[in-house]
Amino acid sequence: MNSKIKFNLVLRLEVEILRKIRILSWNVNGIRAVHRKGFKDWLMESKPDILCIQETKATYKQFPTNIRNVEGYDLYTSEAERKGYSGVATYTALKPEKVQKGLGIPNFDNEGRTLITDYGDFVLFNIYFPNGKMSPERLQYKMDFYDSFLDYADALKEEGRNIVVCGDVNTAHKEIDLARPKENEKISGFLPIEREWIDRFLSHGYVDTFREFNQDADNYTWWSYRTRARDRNVGWRLDYFFVNQEFMDNIESSFILSDVMGSDHCPVGIDIKLD
Repeated sequence: MNSKIKFNLVLRLEVEILRKIRILSWNVNGIRAVHRKGFKDWLMESKPDILCIQETKATYKQFPTNIRNVEGYDLYTSEAERKGYSGVATYTALKPEKVQKGLGIPNFDNEGRTLITDYGDFVLFNIYFPNGKMSPERLQYKMDFYDSFLDYADALKEEGRNIVVCGDVNTAHKEIDLARPKENEKISGFLPIEREWIDRFLSHGYVDTFREFNQDADNYTWWSYRTRARDRNVGWRLDYFFVNQEFMDNIESSFILSDVMGSDHCPVGIDIKLD
């Protein structure tokens, strides 16, 4: 066998061995509402390996039947005790080794904000982080949730686990991450205390994957319905994929699917390569 043929065979084997995984995340602002807007068709056309959705506003039994049982996917949900509120769900074509609802803290878990799926190569957090706009108490709740999540993620990372975190973080990190930073600097979602927490999170060895690939302005994931802001791209980047620094070499791309309609948020995603 000549060296060129041998090289091509080795290259082909390496490509076949290399596994690629696409994960998407989307705050759907109500699974029943987005279902009426073609959610299943979009899912079947996009065919991510894993789809994490937030703000489902539904129990498992309230998911319409044809998106509760989607061919090729298992569905896991975490529900809020309060009806029509919060909630997250994960559609996965890959079999997780373990699924956990919540962080193990009842004060947070009763709002159905967290699903953790362990795939062996990485642990995936699907999280709908709290909004702090309603009151000072809710802002404190948000900050407490942030800290509890960070403690949980850090403990796993210290065990040598790779961490992937996705969802609606409900904070724009830097001025580049929203269209009108000056007008919103005293609004929850862009308060110094919230932005400083993201700084602290990143300082613990995590990476904002989108900004590793794209440093451009005008990349947003949420637009207000009330002002038709999406038509003018007056938005906020509130939805993220974070990974631990050691796993960043496995991230091939990180992107925003701003042309996908159906919610006031749009999906975001990453492509992962695994040996």
